[in-house]
Amino acid sequence: MTETTQRSRQGVLFAIAAYTMWGIAPVYFKALESVPAIEIVSHRIIWSFVLVLALILLLRRGGRLKPVLQNRKHMLRLTVATFLLGGNWFLFIWAINNDHILDASLGYYINPLLNVAIGMAFFAERMRRLQLVAIGLAFTGVFIQVVSFGSVPWVALILAGSFAIYGAIRKRLPIDSITGLWLETVILLPIVLVYMLFFAQSDNVNMLDNSWQINSLLVAAGVVTTAPLLCFTAAAQRIRYSTLGFFQYIGPSLMFILAVWVYHEPLASDKLVTFGIIWAALALYSFDSLVHQHRSKRA
Repeated sequence: MTETTQRSRQGVLFAIAAYTMWGIAPVYFKALESVPAIEIVSHRIIWSFVLVLALILLLRRGGRLKPVLQNRKHMLRLTVATFLLGGNWFLFIWAINNDHILDASLGYYINPLLNVAIGMAFFAERMRRLQLVAIGLAFTGVFIQVVSFGSVPWVALILAGSFAIYGAIRKRLPIDSITGLWLETVILLPIVLVYMLFFAQSDNVNMLDNSWQINSLLVAAGVVTTAPLLCFTAAAQRIRYSTLGFFQYIGPSLMFILAVWVYHEPLASDKLVTFGIIWAALALYSFDSLVHQHRSKRA
């Protein structure tokens, strides 16, 4: 097995793990429904900072921090990516705890097709005709919802766009997943500490007043955040960005199942039409990918 093949297989496994964990994440955040979204995000950042720092010390990777910190261009790009990620985290949690899991699911169904478009635009990845048709079909689905139903799926579009751009920036940065994630938490940590110390006013701010169940869930935010994101960044660095998009069907599919059959969110006609067109676009893209892989093996 060549090194390239081995890295590609590792990337596939990392991608499957990442999107499965993201797909079932609503169950975790629903358990914290009583805590404001901004405070949950703050705990994600604080406990991720602690957990990833422990990993860096355990794996003796502290030496990788200095070259990144000394490179202003890399730090600037990482900062932009970090704020995109922080906004994505907040909106995702807000959507779950305000019964918009279907919107989050739609956003992450759109995301793979945005990855394909970004791969073509910024990474010189050549797209085949059916892939371009699939992208066009996805945009048509959103356009129909806006024009025919007068509703803009803003939650879905912001979630899809912010995470697609974040992933593209991280792919271009020569920073390993653990180092990158810890620096992201470092960038956001001062902001959330100021918020938690001086502005947060919910009943859950003081952890000494919380039940052990709530505190356990809040501390677990570090694992819930770190594990899938490390897998994602590791996958993005090992396989083509357009290929990575294929595995993103796992996450939104699990979210859709949870939204409709577990949390009983209403599947309104505007969402149903948009979902149907996006599913058709993804089916077309998947069919084209399978045909291309089959032809490549025969060649």
